[in-house]
Amino acid sequence: MNRPLTALFSALEALLVAAIGVAIPLVPLTVLWAFQYGLQVDFIVFWRTAVDLWLLGSGVDIQLTLDPVMASGLGFDGAGTPFIVTIAPLGFALVTVLLGVRAGRRIGETPHRLLGMAVSVAAFAVISLGLTLSVLLPAARPSIWQGTLLPTLVFALGIVIGSEILRPPTAAADVLGDSARGIVRGWRPDVRTIIVAGLRGGVGSASVVIAASALAVAVLFLANYAAIISLYEGVHAGVLGGIALTIGQLAVLPNLVIWGAAWFIGPGFAMGTGSSVTPLGTTLGPIPAIPVLGAIPAPGALGWGFLGLLVPVLAGFFVALVVRPRLARELGPRASVSSFIAAGLASGVVGGILLALLAWASAGSAGPGRLVDVGPSPWLVGGFGALEIGVAAVIGLLAGRPSRR
Repeated sequence: MNRPLTALFSALEALLVAAIGVAIPLVPLTVLWAFQYGLQVDFIVFWRTAVDLWLLGSGVDIQLTLDPVMASGLGFDGAGTPFIVTIAPLGFALVTVLLGVRAGRRIGETPHRLLGMAVSVAAFAVISLGLTLSVLLPAARPSIWQGTLLPTLVFALGIVIGSEILRPPTAAADVLGDSARGIVRGWRPDVRTIIVAGLRGGVGSASVVIAASALAVAVLFLANYAAIISLYEGVHAGVLGGIALTIGQLAVLPNLVIWGAAWFIGPGFAMGTGSSVTPLGTTLGPIPAIPVLGAIPAPGALGWGFLGLLVPVLAGFFVALVVRPRLARELGPRASVSSFIAAGLASGVVGGILLALLAWASAGSAGPGRLVDVGPSPWLVGGFGALEIGVAAVIGLLAGRPSRR
């Protein structure tokens, strides 16, 4: 494949990823427009809603101004004044990353991989800019520079993962990867080994906490099934509206999993200013009647909730036990108590940073009034996560260290 064909192929991959991302909310909205509204509403309204949701999912801020009648019906203070929505339904970003990984793997198979990556990312930036400009309205106005940059960064993350990390072995020479490995080889062997062990331990521990949170969220959905169904019935959205509402709630499912991880770590999350959902107790004020929020435990429902604090501690400890044999083998005669402590602390730092980034991505402003504060605090989640995982990892590495005469 020559250079022009590689560039064209890469641009089409970017177009396909953006089209699928917008189509996910647009298809059910189109069905809703055709059958429930009988084609009586201007279709551009549904187009703008779909694009706004896609942009919001990549972290783009959108300034909203509600109709006075709708604002008065919400009952929130400040609902009639313009407000900014910053909370991202991370399901859309996850789809963009996964599709970007697929595109990156396909581009990595071409002989002009770096050219393909550059063209694909540039084409996605142009597409994102066009989509942002197509939905600018006084009532709902996304940030133009964020609408161009942030979706492109999300897509670029998937491209890099697919073309550099998951690149097929038959692809062209890995120039970037060889350069990065050359820099790493210049480090001291023991420092390199400790850093790699810290990366393994931190990523593994954070992954275990996220997996435990996903399981807990699923259990809460089953346990609060009746409350969720009651909220669905109270919305009176009909069959098609209920399907559209469900798809929208699936987009925030990654947010709920991250909030569950913040709950296990300790700081928990907020559902509005002055509220908190933590292992030590739940304090909730008025919250939107969104069915998925019916899974949030009621105040006093989890009497033994403080036991959830053991999840990150146990994750750090057992992941350290898994990492320790390889760390000891690679260190060899250089193994010492200080090296195991350094690796454990590095695991805590890496795990805390990852959890803090996830908490930051999942939180933000969801509406006017007290809804400007929704989600976990990244600083508290990162700090507590680093402490719990780091201390447990140090104990796990030292507890499993073989004795030496």
